[in-house]
Amino acid sequence: MPFDQSCETTPADVPAKPPRAAHLLVVVAVLAALAMISPLASLQYGFAVFGGILMCLAAFLKIADLNAGRVNSRLCQNARRVIMHDVGIGFVTDGSCVVQYANEGAHDRFGDTRGRSLAVVFELMLANPGSVLSQVMSQASETGAQTEDIVTRGGHFRLRLLIMAKNCQLWWLDDLSQTGTGGVKRRQNPAFPMVSVAPDGWIISMNDSFRGLVGAVPKRLEEVFAEVPLRSGQMHDLRGVERTVSVMVAVVEGKDTAHDIYLLPGNGAAPMPPQLGAGWDAIEDLPVPLLKVAQDGALLGSNREARKLLDIGPARKLHLADVLTDPGRPINDWLAEALSGRAGNVSQVLHGRGDKQDIFVQVTLNTAGGPDDVHLVAVLNDVTELRSLELQFVQSQKMQAIGQLAGGVAHDFNNLLTAISGHCELLLCSHDEHDQDYGDLIQIHQNTNRAASLVGQLLAFSRKQNLHLETIDLRDTLSDLTHLLNRLVGEKVTLTLDHDPQLFHIKADKRQLEQVLMNLVVNARDAMEGAGGIRVITKNTRLVKAMHRDRATIPAGDYVLVKVIDEGQGIPADQLTKIFEPFFTTKRTGEGTGLGLSTAYGIVKQTGGYIFVDTVVGEGTTFSLFFPSHVAGEKAPAKPAPAATPRIKTSAEGVVLLVEDEAPVRAFATRALRLRGYTVLEADHAEAALEMLANEDLHVDVFVTDVIMPGLDGPTWVRQALVKRPDTKVIFMSGYPEDAFDDGQPEVLGAAFLPKPFSLSDLTDAVQDQLQAVPELTEP
Repeated sequence: MPFDQSCETTPADVPAKPPRAAHLLVVVAVLAALAMISPLASLQYGFAVFGGILMCLAAFLKIADLNAGRVNSRLCQNARRVIMHDVGIGFVTDGSCVVQYANEGAHDRFGDTRGRSLAVVFELMLANPGSVLSQVMSQASETGAQTEDIVTRGGHFRLRLLIMAKNCQLWWLDDLSQTGTGGVKRRQNPAFPMVSVAPDGWIISMNDSFRGLVGAVPKRLEEVFAEVPLRSGQMHDLRGVERTVSVMVAVVEGKDTAHDIYLLPGNGAAPMPPQLGAGWDAIEDLPVPLLKVAQDGALLGSNREARKLLDIGPARKLHLADVLTDPGRPINDWLAEALSGRAGNVSQVLHGRGDKQDIFVQVTLNTAGGPDDVHLVAVLNDVTELRSLELQFVQSQKMQAIGQLAGGVAHDFNNLLTAISGHCELLLCSHDEHDQDYGDLIQIHQNTNRAASLVGQLLAFSRKQNLHLETIDLRDTLSDLTHLLNRLVGEKVTLTLDHDPQLFHIKADKRQLEQVLMNLVVNARDAMEGAGGIRVITKNTRLVKAMHRDRATIPAGDYVLVKVIDEGQGIPADQLTKIFEPFFTTKRTGEGTGLGLSTAYGIVKQTGGYIFVDTVVGEGTTFSLFFPSHVAGEKAPAKPAPAATPRIKTSAEGVVLLVEDEAPVRAFATRALRLRGYTVLEADHAEAALEMLANEDLHVDVFVTDVIMPGLDGPTWVRQALVKRPDTKVIFMSGYPEDAFDDGQPEVLGAAFLPKPFSLSDLTDAVQDQLQAVPELTEP
């Protein structure tokens, strides 16, 4: 299909090319003149015949041109009918890209374009429109149609061309930056000035009302407004044609990162331009939720978007307090501040009332109306999703802070408990059961152990306890626990176990896992008030893709799923977010510590698992635990166990260098070791220990050191000391778990770890085991 492929900027008054028939008539006229002046009759006859033939051909071409013109005219009329009622932007042009017709959408977007080159029309939108249009036409030359996607700083566009005839072309422009998922363009309300802006501030389009306010065609938002970024619902100064105008701005978030900015009337202090004089009824179709609020808080009006957001009817007489909660003070005080200008256009995030209690709405108030009709315009913005994410983040930070606090408190308590229980044991060594103080000492010792158990639960929540991981079959673990669990739940509660016969193994600390299961079962029993049924279900589950739930993301893979299901009263929604917090309990004082679920949470997370809760008030609760499956490797042949060496309980020999910054713990440990016959050298910090070891004549058999101390920590000073004393044994002691001290340095080989709080026998046995330990010989 031959046509002129040039579509560069073309003036509208370029004369049209003369038709082909006119060219032939000129040739005939020349031949007639030659025939008249020719002296030979034969030449005259020849010129006359040839001229007659050309005359006939010219007549034929004239008729053909007339028919082609009629066909082209009909095609152009049909093309106009095609795009006349199209909701998008459409043009009919001739072969040189000069606009012959533009539909309503094109007129709203670009103004009057008739007689202008399409390259000039697209000049604001495209950097090199002539080149783009020529390329599209060139690609359409074979098939007669072409579609081209164009991405610019101003947005994402789709340009479509259909060539109906040589001088009849249909062009469509789809602004993908302003369409939804279905490709339907968002409605623009012509009563209010509106401008569409890309995320980087480039202006994509504007309607006639906005164009009338600003006059020239700006390219960036900062050319229009004195201050950016714009805040929805607040007043901003707009640089108008004649003066700066104070206008209220409403910003609508687009689905494709674009923003539609609508201008609303200000406070009426200055006369508004005609473009901002639309009445309140004009906001009905505005895609911004708006409320008209009286001075006493009564709702005088609302648009469709606001009624949809708040779920209110158009005819209901309501107060603002009926649909939104107060902002932490009486709502009338807030309205009075806004009317007097003391509120400073500060937005408030309010909670919905009634049937819309699950939404959060950002409300910005501005005064509007004349002296006789002063009222407030409330610009609403649904921030439910943002608020939900914010609350989740705050809850996550809160749990992390509680965990850090619990870990730090537990470490300090472990030091205190080590000193208390240790000195209590020393007193018990000098008292027998017939002594009148013996019972008191036993009570102190037992309650110290209870306190140590609570500290252990705090460490479990903060995921800073010592775990002894092993491969576990949950069927065996639950089978061993069945008798104890049945005793815990009582006779009126039925406990049912349901196992997958092909259940995968997991890797966990068996003792801690048993604690988790017991805590969940006891919680289920209490939720049913002592009567009902509890089901514990284990099964394999495979996640083909990552599962996102609550604030967690479970990677794809194989898992063992454990469910603990009760028939209790369920958990109210206001308590659901707090159940894993330490010391949160709904039981009466003295019936629980509030550490059961927080302990379970910490153990599961430290094991690498996930715990979730589903509940229906009045029906029951289900706790779901996901543990990564573990495939045990091939077991190495078991080595024969070495013969047990009896421990010496009466007296021992050896020199112990004890390094501990806590004086009570150091005093207890020193007395305990000396009671067993060891020679003890004391140091209250690492630098003092290294200074003592500088004496090469000093013999030391064992280093017993705290890990966290002022100055050099335990592993650091031990590594320095072992350079000159490589055969010295090492024992680290700490209130933190063993794996909390990975500082990236080489591990101290052969070192033992003694967790706090420890007993007298724990300490002396650890020292004796280290002294009697024989290095393993590597096989040749």
